Amino acid sequence: MYPFPMDNLYFLKLGGSLITDKDQERTVRQEILHQLAAEIKSALDLNPSLKLVIGHGSGSFGHPSASRHKTRQGVQTPRQRLGFAEVWKDARDLNQRVINTLSEAALPVLSFPPSSWLTTRNRLIQQSFTAPILSALHAGLIPVIQGDVIFDQSLGGTILSTEEVFTHLARTFHPCRILLAGIEAGIWDSFPARERVIPEITPANLPQVVRSLSGSSSVDVTGGMIQKVNTMMTLLAANPGLKISIFSGLQPGTLRSALLGEFPGTTLSTP
Repeated sequence: MYPFPMDNLYFLKLGGSLITDKDQERTVRQEILHQLAAEIKSALDLNPSLKLVIGHGSGSFGHPSASRHKTRQGVQTPRQRLGFAEVWKDARDLNQRVINTLSEAALPVLSFPPSSWLTTRNRLIQQSFTAPILSALHAGLIPVIQGDVIFDQSLGGTILSTEEVFTHLARTFHPCRILLAGIEAGIWDSFPARERVIPEITPANLPQVVRSLSGSSSVDVTGGMIQKVNTMMTLLAANPGLKISIFSGLQPGTLRSALLGEFPGTTLSTP
């Protein structure tokens, strides 16, 4: 259909903790979202050949309802189906606010909610139809995806994160970089002490990094970070040459610099 790989393609995730206030349900950090949109627009103006797929987390929109209904574990009963629909609505509400803000910055964005183009079995993707996303990219548009509810052939329904959707898309689209913008400056060698950001993670130093994170005093945070690092390293192994940056989007200009080729925070790569 179209040639692969696509040159100068970046995947960008705007983390839920970055664009929403996780302590206040259904609250967007609108000032931050406007800042991020302006930085994306500035980077594209300076480098018109840059192509983007933007994803965002659900933050204080989808996570509370998903937790209440335990939607990721399965959807079988009438009550769980109502919960599935509620989580979809919450994720959709945030997605529309993100789309509106990006559009106000004159960015040509289109929403592609994963619930409409993929299905899973036991949370493993079985079917997907990505041709419209690819067509949007080649038309000079910016596809926007998000963590979403998913129809699952075994569980009835579940949830996939933005990272999981990115991992699936990367197998076909082969981005040259993945940018994960959150609120932390990178991957810390200790948490919550935050003494030093680990500048680079490769297969060579991965065991040392995992040991460092495992020794942290915050089990919940480090458990999630270890899982994220391992997921991204698996993705790197399947996509030689890919580089993944984990950094904070709070500092003005950082996202713009990353989109223009700099490497803030922690970079994950393979030799």
